[in-house]
Amino acid sequence: MLSGPTPTPIAPAPTSGPAPPIPQISTTPAFPRLGDGAFGRRPVLFTYLPDGSDRVVVVEQDGLAHIFRNDPNITETAVYLDLSDRVSRGGNEEGFLGLAFHPEYASNGQFFVYYSAARPRRSVVSRFTVSADPNRADIESEMVLLEIPEPHSNHNGGSMVFGPDGYLYIGIGDGGSSGDPGQNGQDPTTLLGTIIRIDVDRTSGTLEYGIPPDNPFAGSPDGERPEIWAYGLRNPWRFSFDRETGSLWVGDVGQNAWEEINLIERGGNYGWNILEGTHCFLPASGCDSSGTILPVAEYGHNLGCSITGGHVYRGPDMPALADLQGVYIYGDFCSGRIWGLRVGKYSTDDLTPGDQIIGRADGQISSFGEDSSGNVYVVMFGGQIHRIVLAE
Repeated sequence: MLSGPTPTPIAPAPTSGPAPPIPQISTTPAFPRLGDGAFGRRPVLFTYLPDGSDRVVVVEQDGLAHIFRNDPNITETAVYLDLSDRVSRGGNEEGFLGLAFHPEYASNGQFFVYYSAARPRRSVVSRFTVSADPNRADIESEMVLLEIPEPHSNHNGGSMVFGPDGYLYIGIGDGGSSGDPGQNGQDPTTLLGTIIRIDVDRTSGTLEYGIPPDNPFAGSPDGERPEIWAYGLRNPWRFSFDRETGSLWVGDVGQNAWEEINLIERGGNYGWNILEGTHCFLPASGCDSSGTILPVAEYGHNLGCSITGGHVYRGPDMPALADLQGVYIYGDFCSGRIWGLRVGKYSTDDLTPGDQIIGRADGQISSFGEDSSGNVYVVMFGGQIHRIVLAE
């Protein structure tokens, strides 16, 4: 019998009784009337517009963003943004990888994207605005905020999410290849292998964005990048904020043995490439992991090969899904397994170590998403968007 990931032991906070067991889940097509291939071969993101319109966007790795009403009976979508003329797909992990709507999108029409570009190879963070057509972005409005040189074509990161503090958080991989040959993960003078935090409503000096004054390296005289919020990451692939507690949950893709979930703290060092999960990587034994923060959960490559971070379920409190409340849902790209990790309702201090496989998707899980109500969706290669439901 398969066992679940091994969580880092965390003492649960006192409760009035045992937490309910995490129920088994299944997935069902969320938009069954859309034809096969409506979202191309490689959808990588599902998100919603924060303007009360109940519209959602699906991003394709090849460069398109589709927009449509969040309605199971929908029969067609519109192309919201087409970046296919500037997105590089030279590497398997390159492409259009991230999109985040400004919290004030309803009034300013701004959104932000993360994509791979070539000649030279780099990751690009840009701002766009919507056009006069609410279902179409103004392609001429692009303002490049940041370009990150990429030494290799993999480990591109690409997650971007606005935090409850209004700042934009962006995940960046370690520069790629294998084993972090540039030793970027432990080098805070580079943006590779980090989560950065920037203020898109202001500028700082020659930068096209602002540096929040409480960033851990803001004002440092030693060359650390002031954008960095956390480092020591290999390839943070999908992260999200718990909409109730504000905690930042990250899935970090491992090398050859271990996949991990991290709870991100200000200035935290998450160990790569000293550690892979909770295990020594370089050197393979006897490593000095002092000063690093261990993952809250990990699983070995007997259960999968590439983690996809998800969401803490805070969706509609209907009886059928009540026992999913406060469960962090995540999965594996290769095996399709889906895990649930129960967290405390009010504080990350209440994290409990109950962690288990709760379902399996019939496809390669590239992302998880939320709609405005907090329902959780599974994005799979092959163009599938499924909604999470309880198993029958």
